[in-house]
Amino acid sequence: MGLFKRNPFGHILFLKKWLIRVFGILTHRRYRGFNELQIDGSEIIRALPDRNVLFISNHQTYFADVVAMFHVFNAGLKGREDNIKNVGYIWHPKLNIYYVAAKETMKEGLLPRILSYAGAITVERTWRAKGQDVQREVNPNDTENIKIALEDGWVITFPQGTTKPFKPIRKGTAHIIKQHKPLVVPIVIDGFRRSFDKKGLRLKKKGILQSFIIKEPLDIDYDNETVDEIVEKIEYAIEQHPSFLKVIPTEVMEAQEELNKQRQWNY
Repeated sequence: MGLFKRNPFGHILFLKKWLIRVFGILTHRRYRGFNELQIDGSEIIRALPDRNVLFISNHQTYFADVVAMFHVFNAGLKGREDNIKNVGYIWHPKLNIYYVAAKETMKEGLLPRILSYAGAITVERTWRAKGQDVQREVNPNDTENIKIALEDGWVITFPQGTTKPFKPIRKGTAHIIKQHKPLVVPIVIDGFRRSFDKKGLRLKKKGILQSFIIKEPLDIDYDNETVDEIVEKIEYAIEQHPSFLKVIPTEVMEAQEELNKQRQWNY
């Protein structure tokens, strides 16, 4: 790798590699030590092509979810079997991993700006801005950047666009899938909301078992399935379809609501 070789977004790969190395080492104990990350499906990661892969996941914190994915993906590619033992896997990270994030979130402070360099594709949310509901057109530059990222490697997106559970899937994700025809890999996570603060920067509680399930790629008929059909398929795949509420015990939902109330007093 040339010292000043850049990716399609102009980021210097040598610098990006060191950022991932440093943050990988600093955050490792958040998932193996203070808390334990239970992984299922590492073999799926190793079978994926190098480009045009879209990971879809439910969302629980702003940053801890993505950081965990960088750990799990790189560990899996280095042969770790459903674990992130021995952080040495991060020394030669996969550099063409990107994640979709709200532009305003990535501008809130120095640390998010640094994390943005590690692979963020920042987009303007069409329905929310500065805590207020808005309605605005999709920025064509945002969709173009997602296209560029898919052509270069793997892209992580959280199609609900929020950390609140069981919120609707944004149709923009389905449009991207129909247009660019990526291999779509669902991920279901849990435990992050209990482990970290809402931003995922501060460790809130130790001894939490975090789960990280990688599912087989979705079978999608890109040409014939409608946007609504793909949206529904995503809802089931990341276990955020309203029907899942029927199988969640009431006491679990009440406990979750209590946690949400406690978090409101922390920020």
